[in-house]
Amino acid sequence: MPQDPADRAQASSRLRRRTARIRAVLQARYPEVRPQLLHRNPFELLVATILSAQCTDRQVNRVTPGLFRALPGPREFAAAPLARIAALVRSTGFYRNKARNIKACARALLERYGGEVPQTLEELVRLPGVGRKTANVVLGAAFGVPGVVVDTHVARISRRLGLTEHRDPTRIERDLMELVPRRDWSAFSLRLVFFGREVCTARRPRCPVCPLARLCPYPHKTREAS
Repeated sequence: MPQDPADRAQASSRLRRRTARIRAVLQARYPEVRPQLLHRNPFELLVATILSAQCTDRQVNRVTPGLFRALPGPREFAAAPLARIAALVRSTGFYRNKARNIKACARALLERYGGEVPQTLEELVRLPGVGRKTANVVLGAAFGVPGVVVDTHVARISRRLGLTEHRDPTRIERDLMELVPRRDWSAFSLRLVFFGREVCTARRPRCPVCPLARLCPYPHKTREAS
């Protein structure tokens, strides 16, 4: 970023204009976006999002129907033996830690909020196993509260597109919040996720067929589609 205030202002203005063009391209490609995690209520979404850490949405969706039949709500999770929860979520990976977090989270919901999922970021991130990413997923999908969700796709693509220079998720979140209108925070995050799965993949991005190629300063573009 330039040091001179006038140069910084010009650079910021250029970045905002480029971000608006990026948003338009992604919106045209993915006009309707919603979280892929199956859920029927905010609590199920909260649990599913905790399970999605280091696991695909598809695998979580294989696990949660049986999980919620066995343990329908926070009261059942809080009362269940830890070993039972761990067995039910084993195939999502890191299952012991996830089971501990979900059980503790269910207990905290009962003790603090009468079993209801709170609707503010500040309250959600105080729950066991809930960070800003999980909180923003729940707020956006369950309660319609916009939030920037920084997962591995969003972090990777934001850096490649030059929307941030940071690797820390909280600082990436703040940079994107500055560039994107609040009403579009949740949708923009999801579009980056879909784009990361389809085109801007981690190991070999499909640069030759990328609709953002002319807007992307990434210096290591691939020369042929994978």
